[in-house]
Amino acid sequence: MSAKADVVKSLLPALVSDDRSKMEMDDFLTLYKKFQDGNEAIEWDLIQPPSSSVLLDYSSLASKKSDTPLSAVLSRVAVLKLNGGLGTSMGCTGPKSVIELDSNTHQTFLDLTVKQIQHLNKENGSSVPLILMNSFNTHEDTMKLLSQDCYKDAKIQTFNQSRHPRLRQNEDGVWVPYPTAPDAPLDHWTPPGHGDVYSALVNSGILAKLRSEGRDWLFVSNIDNLGATLDTDIAQFAIGSNSEFIIELTEKTFADVKGGTLITYNGKPRLLEVAQVSADHLSEFKSVSKFKVFNTNNLWLNLSAVERLHNDKAFEDIDVIANKKEANGIPVLQLERAAGAFIHKFKNPVGVNVPRSRFLPVKTCNDLLLLKSNVYALTENGFLGMNPARPIKVAPEVRLGSEFKTVKDFSDRVPAIPDMAELNHLTAVGDIRFEENVTLKGTVIIVPAKGSKVTIKKGTTLENQVVRGDGDVVSI
Repeated sequence: MSAKADVVKSLLPALVSDDRSKMEMDDFLTLYKKFQDGNEAIEWDLIQPPSSSVLLDYSSLASKKSDTPLSAVLSRVAVLKLNGGLGTSMGCTGPKSVIELDSNTHQTFLDLTVKQIQHLNKENGSSVPLILMNSFNTHEDTMKLLSQDCYKDAKIQTFNQSRHPRLRQNEDGVWVPYPTAPDAPLDHWTPPGHGDVYSALVNSGILAKLRSEGRDWLFVSNIDNLGATLDTDIAQFAIGSNSEFIIELTEKTFADVKGGTLITYNGKPRLLEVAQVSADHLSEFKSVSKFKVFNTNNLWLNLSAVERLHNDKAFEDIDVIANKKEANGIPVLQLERAAGAFIHKFKNPVGVNVPRSRFLPVKTCNDLLLLKSNVYALTENGFLGMNPARPIKVAPEVRLGSEFKTVKDFSDRVPAIPDMAELNHLTAVGDIRFEENVTLKGTVIIVPAKGSKVTIKKGTTLENQVVRGDGDVVSI
């Protein structure tokens, strides 16, 4: 152990308040050691595209899936949603899962998730559990929501992911824990990324509980990915396969060039992230011809394997991401791991190239506008899919300016969602407001001159037009 790690190790006992926090500090020390040792250097010449036996096409699963009846398959599966994130990048202060997708019914991401599971269980006579992995940032607000009458029959289980200290530099330039006691302010702490799911499942007791119920596969996805439903074809494939880890990927577009991709490295499947790529290979990494798919963060985990690998301490050398942040005017670091980075630790891991419909994330208000619009259709059971009436079965590109960055700004500027069923591209940058019953078709670019304001009036139809100001409209 390095001298710096020794310094940090000596400070961690002061942050322990119970058995769970002791396990969390032990896990944190593992991350800190890896942070000090440095991540593995990727040798570009050793990278190969995944073979057809490693990257499977979704359409091929029907011929590979188990003969086990679906009811028996579902008795062995559980669903976990990663619910630890705040919507801070979209100007929200609470859990991202409470953002509304449907303004008329006020349905949130969480509402849709619950409806999807309830429908699955009703249709199949099953009892697939829904589990939320919260963080200390989202737990309290989530539990308040779940206490409402509308969730009383949902039978949702929850647990918290780990709470790790943020790091600050001491007078000797050593990165040391920012908190000095277990009850230090919340901004001294951080959730250590979705790669914490493996340790948190074990430390919380949830993994042991699921295994005692006969659940040996866990489908994990981000709660803001509204296309990540439990897919019965993948579940049946998982039950009958010898794989311990399945990762869903989808076709890369030019908007996804920074997404992690599946590769073969030294003969083993690995996930390659943009942060691991040197500057001289960056353009090659972003190529949609060489690296054709990217990670959706929809994962299928064999719980017996997770338990074995955790107990064997096989996860200790997984690469660490050091995210630079600021707290109270002080530069801090957050040590995190990505869940997909653990792939090579499992036996016979595979990727599945799934339809784009399984990747519908809401990371920005660009995504929110798109998914709230009639480009997509929302069923009464909480499923979101491309609107059958849309003539082109590809989503339009949407680029909103910083004036639309927060959910509040977006709601103020777009109080009624335009008809976008025939839209191909929208750019809206500047002081713009949309009134009701607006229709956008083809390519629409709205870029008012600096200092001017544009209001798209009630009943307006814009088709293949550039708008520079009220009355200044040019066809393209």
